[in-house]
Amino acid sequence: MARNPASISPTAHYTGYTWFAHGLSHPALVTPQGKLMYSALRPLHGLATVAGAPTLQAFLLARHRLIDHLLNQAIAQGRVSQVIEVAAGLSPRGWRFKQQHGSKLRYIEADLPDMAARKRALLQNAGLLTASHEVQPLDALADAGPQSLSALADTLDQTKGTAIITEGLLNYFDTPTVAAMWARFGRVLARFPDGLYLSDIHLHNANKGAGVQAFKALLSTFVKGRVFLHYDNETQAEAQLRDAGFELAELHNPTRFAAQLNMQMQPGADAVRVIEARTNRPVEP
Repeated sequence: MARNPASISPTAHYTGYTWFAHGLSHPALVTPQGKLMYSALRPLHGLATVAGAPTLQAFLLARHRLIDHLLNQAIAQGRVSQVIEVAAGLSPRGWRFKQQHGSKLRYIEADLPDMAARKRALLQNAGLLTASHEVQPLDALADAGPQSLSALADTLDQTKGTAIITEGLLNYFDTPTVAAMWARFGRVLARFPDGLYLSDIHLHNANKGAGVQAFKALLSTFVKGRVFLHYDNETQAEAQLRDAGFELAELHNPTRFAAQLNMQMQPGADAVRVIEARTNRPVEP
C-alpha cells in the first residue's frame, strides 16, 4: 500500500484522536502526534463551523458512525460473524465491536507489517486484545502470497458470513487500483455464504464548489499527497462494484441516516458516501 510502512500516516494520527475526542476510542490508541494535530486544527475547525463550511471532522465522524451502523445491522441479522478490517490503522472499531459482541465475533485488524506490529503492541499493552481479536500483517494490493488478503481469508471459517471493511483507504489510490482492489475483495468474499463490503468513498458529484475544492486542497496538504476522487456519481461506482463480483451494491449518503445514528450532521458530512456491497442477494421471505 502507498504508505511508509515505518510510520503512521498523518491522517491516522488525526483520525485516531478524533475518535477518542468523540468518545469512540480508547486512550491506548491515542498518539501525541494525533493530540497535537487535533489541537492545531481546532481553530480552523471552529472557523469553518461558524462559516458553515465543510470540516474534516464532519465527514470522518459521519462515515465512521455509518459503517458501524451497517456492520452492527449485519451482525444482528446473523449475516456476519467474521470481520477483516483492511488498513485498520488506529481505528478503535475492532476493540469496540469485540466489547459489544464478544465470542460471537471474530475480528481481524490488518495493516502493513510495521503498523500491524505497532497496533498489536498498543492493544496488548493495554489488555485490549481478547480471544478471536487479532492484528495481522497484510498487503491489500497483493493477489497472492503470505501477506495477501486471500491467504488471510484462508484462516477464517469458510461456513460463516464475513465482512471486509476499508475506511480512509481508497483516497490514497487511483481509480484503476481501486477497481482491482474491489475485484480482489469480491473474489475473497465469494468464498463465504454471506459476503459484505463496507467502505467510504468520495465522488466527483459530491465534491464540487469552491468551498469543497478548498477543503480538498487542505486535505491533500494534510495527507502529504494527492487525494483521489473516484467516479462521477453513485451509479458509476455501483456498476463497478457489480463488475467486481458483488450482487448488490449501494452507496449511502450519511446525512440520510441522521435519525438512525442519533447524530447531528455538520457541513461536510455529505461529501462522503458509504459503500454497502454484498456478494449474495438476500433471500426473499
